[in-house]
Amino acid sequence: MNPASPEAAAPHGGSPDSTAAEALASDAAPAAAGRGPACPWLADLAGAWVFYSVLPLPPGLRPRFERIARFAPWVGAVIGALEAGLWLLLLPGGTVAQVTLVIAFDLWISGGLHCDGAMDTADGLAAGPARCLEAMEDSRVGASGVQALVLLLALRAGGLALLATAAPWALLWAAVWGRLAPLLAMHRYPYLRVRGGTAAFHRRHWRSLPAELLPALLLLAGLGGSALLMPPGLWGWLGWLGLVPVLLVPWRLGRRLGGHSGDSYGACVEWTVSWSLLLMGLAVCALRR
Repeated sequence: MNPASPEAAAPHGGSPDSTAAEALASDAAPAAAGRGPACPWLADLAGAWVFYSVLPLPPGLRPRFERIARFAPWVGAVIGALEAGLWLLLLPGGTVAQVTLVIAFDLWISGGLHCDGAMDTADGLAAGPARCLEAMEDSRVGASGVQALVLLLALRAGGLALLATAAPWALLWAAVWGRLAPLLAMHRYPYLRVRGGTAAFHRRHWRSLPAELLPALLLLAGLGGSALLMPPGLWGWLGWLGLVPVLLVPWRLGRRLGGHSGDSYGACVEWTVSWSLLLMGLAVCALRR
């Protein structure tokens, strides 16, 4: 289950493509009936805020759930900024405290839904093509799922430890890249669940890759521009290393699974964030030598 689609709202242990689909349809019905929202993009942004984090919705906003995935990178930017602030706040506590508590905060603020999708995807891959979807829908976590979670957290912890003082900047970029990866998966690969589901519901509102990527591209342009205002050094290019996993992770998972589902969208988020932080950390470490 994954915040790259409204599938993330399914309760843990339930079938994400049945329970969440019904909830999403009922929630979206009032917005769809009669006159639509005066500002559709703001309503979709509010919907993304609700589904992709545990943060309270600001007053006065009415969420809509039709094209929320395009605003997931913006929610990621908020999450990354909060993680960066927490990293700086914990500076007196040392690297171990920073790494541990920032990772814990990330799991909490996303509701753990990305990790759930990553574990389900690992169990599905281990089960083989014939039982892949069955294993992914099983509420029980298998050995492969646990191993995937340990590996994800180890990669992330290692990357953050290597980044040290560059971690706040990297956390912001990685959170954005992670939420952008599912958009590429939605565009490039078919949806795996024949009987539909919330990810399929989102795809029905898909317009085109440029249209869905536009908010993320504007955000990346802003991040790139802000880097130019910083002192010369690695700030200008460090964040762009996340472009490598954001392209490779959806491609690799899509090839192995034969498509994507809400669970693998969540896996795209988690693996992209972890690999982005590790690549940036390795780059910073190499420059220090």
